[in-house]
Amino acid sequence: MAKLLEVNNLTYLAGGRKIIDDLCLSINTGEVHALIGTNGTGKSTLACLIMGCGSCRATEGEILFAGHRINDLEIHERATQGITMAWQEPARFEGLSVREYLSLKPSEVTADTCLTMVGLEPRTYLDRQVDKALSGGERKRIELASILAISPQLALLDEPDSGIDMLSTSEIIKVIESLRASGAAVLLITHRDEIARIADRASLLCGGRIICTGPPETVADRYRERRCAVCNSWECDYAGD
Repeated sequence: MAKLLEVNNLTYLAGGRKIIDDLCLSINTGEVHALIGTNGTGKSTLACLIMGCGSCRATEGEILFAGHRINDLEIHERATQGITMAWQEPARFEGLSVREYLSLKPSEVTADTCLTMVGLEPRTYLDRQVDKALSGGERKRIELASILAISPQLALLDEPDSGIDMLSTSEIIKVIESLRASGAAVLLITHRDEIARIADRASLLCGGRIICTGPPETVADRYRERRCAVCNSWECDYAGD
């Protein structure tokens, strides 16, 4: 299977500390890849580096998407390439209805279907505005619906930030399976091994490094062997295992 995303020897320094440390990761076309790790391992930072959020740029290494180096591309340019991400604080659009928001890009998936998959009743939400009248939880679910609607090549779903953790396990599976059916690859970032098990492959992140990649069950079992509350890699020999 062809590689869609390749992260090669990526390092990211912040405040004089290595948050991402010589990290290597690959995701195949159409693959659901779970990234497991406890708080402080660098999961969200890696997602921001891939998406090109703000000033988040690699100190060393390279990121290849569909064979092209994207390190220097701005976030909107990466989006044009087919990469999308669910944001911690979903945008508000005054004067734009949910129906219009989910129809900004032509898609074979209807707005009704996308809303249903994220647990929202279409008749209740299609004609509402994407504004402050919606709760944060509603906007997060609608943003997930928008990701389903645009059928990206790669979707970055950072579980606690994307709102996907508010969905039931069955709803999460529906979202992932719909993206998979559309041909999209998914990087599912989680600290819950039970969610990681729906992936095709999984990687374990510790101290800013990938320490193992393989079947989700195998990686999840290894994660459970030493589950830390917060990653203290500078005091831990596990990352070097």
